[in-house]
Amino acid sequence: MLFRRRKPATWRDRVRDLFWPRKGLSRPFRYLGKRILRLSASPHSVAMGVAVGTFSALTPFLGLHVVLAVAVSYLLSGNVIAASLATTFANPLTLPFIWAGTFRTGELVLGTASGHGDSPIDLAHLLDHLTLVDLWAPVLKPMLVGSLVLGGPFAVAAYLFTRFGVGAFRRRRLQRVVDRGLEARLPPATWK
Repeated sequence: MLFRRRKPATWRDRVRDLFWPRKGLSRPFRYLGKRILRLSASPHSVAMGVAVGTFSALTPFLGLHVVLAVAVSYLLSGNVIAASLATTFANPLTLPFIWAGTFRTGELVLGTASGHGDSPIDLAHLLDHLTLVDLWAPVLKPMLVGSLVLGGPFAVAAYLFTRFGVGAFRRRRLQRVVDRGLEARLPPATWK
């Protein structure tokens, strides 16, 4: 085989790779950032897509993050690929913090208390014994209000960070091309 390991992985290697990959945990996030930087849309469009994707990742609609991000990004002339990629902000590592933050912020804004004090809410029990109507007031309404409150600043920060990052990345790439003397390969729109 072309890409086979010289020495087959042992079961210990496989277990270790399951919990801590050989290339590290930051590699997928670096790849995602590079993928967003290399999109061919305008910096505004890419930044708008990332902002919308980040905002939708904070909503409590777990299975609909990508659908929501793509629809809103399309309406706001954002890049739908960037919006889809930015929804990975809500991943298994960050979701507990997002849910706790949006829930507590929503309770604070609405002026309600969950009645649980500092003890965690048993969401599995609520989902088993309550209908969606019963779940709306104690859980989903505070989370939705909290996601709207927290989503705005996160989306603005994501927009600004991405807008300036994409612009800087493109200027550096253009400068490297000019330094190598490959201007003839550039499209005429970038000669200005």
